Amino acid sequence: MVIEDRFIIKAPLKNVWDFLMGIEGIGACIPGCEEVKAIDEKTFQGVVKVKVGPISARFKINVTIIEIAPPTHLTSIIKGEDKGKASFFKSENVLDLKGLSLNETEVSYKSEVSTVGRLATFGDRIIRVKAKQLEENFVNSLKGKLEVGFPCNIEGEEK
Repeated sequence: MVIEDRFIIKAPLKNVWDFLMGIEGIGACIPGCEEVKAIDEKTFQGVVKVKVGPISARFKINVTIIEIAPPTHLTSIIKGEDKGKASFFKSENVLDLKGLSLNETEVSYKSEVSTVGRLATFGDRIIRVKAKQLEENFVNSLKGKLEVGFPCNIEGEEK
């Protein structure tokens, strides 16, 4: 299943990139994120709780950055496992940022997701609906933190 979209955030490119690379900040934006930690510069682990249909799952997540070109491009692989529900997923992701102006950035992403186990029994349609809900919550949280909660530092000036 392919999930892709783009959105515009009213914040400078550097601020968006820095925030997305900051593990604590990004973890606070992920719906259901209970824990997140850096293993090294390109490897991260976390726990995310999600409910799809009648199944609640608590996924142990491993994120590996496989390609990075700051501040505009990132490719990663995410693997998640919920042993209790015998569900697994793998996602290959591409994230691209494009500065539209000094205070506006376009964020685009594409994820190729595969699921196995009980979670997969719901099929692409239900998983896609759930993914869209999670994406909307994530984007709203990200915009709330970057558009309101962070000062914009443009060429040494704090705004």
